[in-house]
Amino acid sequence: MSTYAFQEPWLLLLLPTAVLAFWRLWRRRPTLRWSAAMRVKAAGRGGIARWRWLPHALRACVVVLLVVCIARPVKLNEQTRTLTDGVAIELVVDRSSSMLAMDFQKQGRAVDRLTALKDVVDRFVDGGEGLAGRKDDLVGLVTFARFADSVSPLTLDHEWLLAGMRDLSPAEPGAGEDGTAIGDGVALGAEKLRDATEQRGDETRRIKSKVMLLLTDGENNAGDIEPSTAAELCKSLGIRLYTIGMGTRGMAPMPVKTPFGMQMMRQPVTIDEPLLRSMAEITGGQYFRATDAASLEGIYKEIDRLEKTVTEHKRTVQALDLSVEAFRLGGVWIPPLLNLAMCILFAELVLAHTRWRTLP
Repeated sequence: MSTYAFQEPWLLLLLPTAVLAFWRLWRRRPTLRWSAAMRVKAAGRGGIARWRWLPHALRACVVVLLVVCIARPVKLNEQTRTLTDGVAIELVVDRSSSMLAMDFQKQGRAVDRLTALKDVVDRFVDGGEGLAGRKDDLVGLVTFARFADSVSPLTLDHEWLLAGMRDLSPAEPGAGEDGTAIGDGVALGAEKLRDATEQRGDETRRIKSKVMLLLTDGENNAGDIEPSTAAELCKSLGIRLYTIGMGTRGMAPMPVKTPFGMQMMRQPVTIDEPLLRSMAEITGGQYFRATDAASLEGIYKEIDRLEKTVTEHKRTVQALDLSVEAFRLGGVWIPPLLNLAMCILFAELVLAHTRWRTLP
């Protein structure tokens, strides 16, 4: 928002001095004596005579501009900058074949765990249906089965991240990539958080805290890094780890490879809750159990409450000195007022000593 003001407004009291510019026009002019004035009157006044006031008007404009300049006119441009104490969030998602278990519901129909997770993560990041979203936070995505993989770096481009999340597919049961490498997934997520927060140089977005959300439905049975070692790594990097165990208690229908192809069979749900709870406690985080879509949504709401983003507004006012700097007025660029005054003064001097030259 721009406003105009004078830093020394009392100097505008000098504006009446512009009247003195017309003094030569008002004072008595010398006369010429003619034996008969009728012929002179009949000749009338020429164009030069009719415009003889123009040099004096230009001189008055110069005086007005000079007075305005010494009153120091400025254009005040108010700017508001938002500084965000954001949260860097790394999502570490299990995509092992057990995530195909059909023990969650979406809109009244049974869905697998990964589908339910995608829906809640979408609203956790982008907002909607009771979740505020994380628009000011960096969010990244790491997935793991037998091997860990980075799907999206920490980014504010949440559309890109969510597109990667929607394209996730679970490992095929019994395939070579199937497994649950919890330690490798957490370690890779910690590395991505460390690299992104150390290299970030955006002054308007400061990283308030680093958070990792681990979502798994099983037990660590693959990978090279022990989950407890990965949790200690998070602690050393100042990363708070929230662990979420997904799955009903007891039995759940899961796809099982049989001689007759893939069959849905009820299998026991085995989540290493003591391990997940211990990992969270090492880093100062918490462990949650999601037994259905509603409880999963409630967990994300609780994490939203625990990890808040703080915004700070800074107001700055920039003053543009109109006497020596060009400015825009009504869509038209106006030169510096001092330059304008000098140009008008030059024009007045040229006219006063050429076409409008008068007798002394």
